[in-house]
Amino acid sequence: MIIIQIKDNESVDRALKRFKKKFERTGVLKELRRRTFFQKPSITGRKMKQKAVYKLATYGQPNE
Repeated sequence: MIIIQIKDNESVDRALKRFKKKFERTGVLKELRRRTFFQKPSITGRKMKQKAVYKLATYGQPNE
């Protein structure tokens, strides 16, 4: 549970901004979106490999 202590003379907008930032860091929405549908482990592994190949091609190897 996320708790935000509102400081003296702090606007509601500022407190809401702090709450949103804290909520985003927890990763709840990302986890919810990931769980909305089932994905086979083979597909998950394939996507991770494709992502690794893309990163390697984009950023290059460190010992070049």
